[in-house]
Amino acid sequence: FAFTLAETLIVMGIIGVVAALTLPNLNSSTGDKEKVAKLQKLYQNLNDAFGRAEAVYGTIDECLTNNQETSTKKTSERMLDFLKISKNCGINMNVNITDCFGSKTDLWVNGGATFILSDGSSIAINGGTFCYSDVVNNAPADIPDRNICGSITVDIDGPNKGKNLAGHDLFSFSITKQGIIPDGGEYRIDTYDSNIKHYCLADLDNGILCTSWVLKAGNMDYLKTKNGKCPNGTELSWSNLSCN
Repeated sequence: FAFTLAETLIVMGIIGVVAALTLPNLNSSTGDKEKVAKLQKLYQNLNDAFGRAEAVYGTIDECLTNNQETSTKKTSERMLDFLKISKNCGINMNVNITDCFGSKTDLWVNGGATFILSDGSSIAINGGTFCYSDVVNNAPADIPDRNICGSITVDIDGPNKGKNLAGHDLFSFSITKQGIIPDGGEYRIDTYDSNIKHYCLADLDNGILCTSWVLKAGNMDYLKTKNGKCPNGTELSWSNLSCN
C-alpha cells in the first residue's frame, strides 16, 4: 500500500525533467513582462514631462534653433524640470556617449543630453533644428508621426544591467508636436506587416524600432521569432500580435 523507493525516485526524476523544461520559459516570460511594464511606465513619465513642460514653457517649436546642440539643451532642460534624475552626464554632440549608457554592442547613442533617472534607466534626448514630416502611408491625418521635432533613446535598466541590445532593453521614441510617440508605429513605412521582420527582430539587430510593438502588444514575442516566424509557425504582424 506504499510506494517503493524505486517508484518514488522515478516520479521525482520525471518532475525534475518537466521542471527543467518549463522553468527557463517561465523565467523568460516573467522577465519580458517586467521589461514591458518598465517601458510602459517610462513612456508615461516622458509624456507627462513633455506635457508639463509645454504647459509651463510653451510649445516644442520654441526649443528649435539652427544649432542642434542649442536645441538639445533647450529641449532637455525643459523636460528635466519634470523628470527625477540621479545623474547628469551632460551634453555632448556627435560623439558616442558612454557615461550614462555604458558600452553598446549594437547601438551608439550618437550625442545628445544624457541622464540616468531615479528608477535606474538611462535617457538620451536630442532636439532637432526643425520639425520634419515623416514618411507614412494610409495613416490617419492626425497621427503625430508627421511632425517629428527630436528623438529620445532609453535603456530601461541603465548602463550596467541587461544586454544593452536594441529591442531587449534599448528603445527609441520621437518628440513630436503632439507629444512623445514610440518609434516603429504600425503606420510608419518601416513597420508595415510586409517589412516588420526587417525592423523588429532580434536576429537582425533592428529592435530599436520595436518600441511601438512592445507598448501595443504588451509583449516581446519578436524575440522568439526567426525570420519573422514564431516557433509554432505563426508569423507576427500588426494583425497578429502574439506567438501564442
